[in-house]
Amino acid sequence: MIVHAKKWSWLRILFQIRGSVFPMIWRRVLATTLFAAFLTGLHIQGWFQLTLTPLPFTVLGLALSIFLGFRNSSSYDRFWEGRKLWGQLVNTCRSLSRQVLSYLQVQDLSEDQALKDFQREIIYLQIAYVHALRQHLRGHSFESLNVWLSEADLKALMGSSNPPMYLMNQLSARLAQAGQRGWLNPLHLPLFEERVHELSNLQGGCERIMNTPLPFAYASLMHQLAAIYCFALPFAFATHWYTLVLVAVVSYAFLGLDAIGDSIENPFEVEPNDLPLEAISRTIEINLRDMLGETDLPAPMAPNRHGVLY
Repeated sequence: MIVHAKKWSWLRILFQIRGSVFPMIWRRVLATTLFAAFLTGLHIQGWFQLTLTPLPFTVLGLALSIFLGFRNSSSYDRFWEGRKLWGQLVNTCRSLSRQVLSYLQVQDLSEDQALKDFQREIIYLQIAYVHALRQHLRGHSFESLNVWLSEADLKALMGSSNPPMYLMNQLSARLAQAGQRGWLNPLHLPLFEERVHELSNLQGGCERIMNTPLPFAYASLMHQLAAIYCFALPFAFATHWYTLVLVAVVSYAFLGLDAIGDSIENPFEVEPNDLPLEAISRTIEINLRDMLGETDLPAPMAPNRHGVLY
């Protein structure tokens, strides 16, 4: 995600390439402009005199604008839903950690250190879960989780078809173990299971967005209509060389809107306009380790020199 854009100057925003649609569509815009130049040259030389009335292009352009607006609205809804899910993940992890540190208690003071180690293990499981969910959504490997997991847990996780779900099951198992050891009041166990259930719902929402793209027929129609409109536009205005500028600007607008819908449709990828899942994961890690009283905390993620936060 590109951050601090509001602090940039107008000129920087105007010429910012990273994160814009320009790298995705410049070849298509160039193709439509060259085609317009070809037709305009033929028309000026008198070798081609077919000129269409602009009225159909006005009507089609209006309809195409509405369709592209609806498509982009649908894509942004998916983007914002993903952001809300990860925002709720932050709150759920904080709440679960607070409950772990508050409700788990020992009757025998000789078990105090064992309880603290157990609480740290549960909270580290949560941190591992957050990082595993991010890597699961982005298709990355899970080797880096060895910082938070035991060798046995990491090996079992690597063999799981759904690593975040494996860690969620381990959280429930650890909480049940706390009850069996007398560290957790049975009346409080439903509170913990409610938090784990929230994690399950949040993961399911993220997987729904990741695995359910917009219908291909709809996206394909938008691509086709935008391309047809941009390549047909020179037939209505191929009388002067200014047609090239007109076609280039209109193509950039329509093809750009079409590309934006593709760009934000899956907000969990690693592109400049996608959600900063790594930064959110780091925030959760810092919060939870701070609740444990640890002091060697990592610094929050900062955007790179292009203003991109991953």
